[in-house]
Amino acid sequence: MKTADRPLHDDDLAMADLAEITDWTPVGGPDSDDAGPALVRTLVARVTNATGWQPVPLAPGEEIDATMSSWAFTTKRGSTLVAYDGLVFPDTRNSGWVGYEVKPEDMAEAEAGIDKVWPDHLALARKHWGEPDHLGDHSDPRFLRQWTPSGFGPRRHVAVWQRPGAQIHLFSDQPTPDPLTRTVNVGYAVYID
Repeated sequence: MKTADRPLHDDDLAMADLAEITDWTPVGGPDSDDAGPALVRTLVARVTNATGWQPVPLAPGEEIDATMSSWAFTTKRGSTLVAYDGLVFPDTRNSGWVGYEVKPEDMAEAEAGIDKVWPDHLALARKHWGEPDHLGDHSDPRFLRQWTPSGFGPRRHVAVWQRPGAQIHLFSDQPTPDPLTRTVNVGYAVYID
């Protein structure tokens, strides 16, 4: 397994941006499988009006694809946040610890890496969002099942902050040999009701 351990500066900024939204209800859209230019334009207008974030502009000659259902926004702090009708997450790929090119024999090392960096991420999240409403880890599989959204891989740690119209989740991946987890890190997202 290879690792990269970068400062949490980008996460610090993005978490501060997410903390400024006190009610996520106006940010969320209809829960559907729709996609395309009309949906994206509606999403962009709604998110911009509710947050003040600026949509990343189309490049000259670029068009909104018929399969698109999300858009990226730039905040006043310079963070990039990606929004769907029911989800917002940061594009902070150059922040924090990541284990990658994980092999089946790397499970213990990947778990140790996640366990080592989780407290720093949790402390940063507490700085911006306060104490979590729910907090658990791999020692309580029932808790993890309850607080891991369907369709997402297994979690090793989860912290949840409930906000009007949404839940903010801080989570880490649970490395698994089958199916093989290729990368592990700590992430966060806003799941809009």
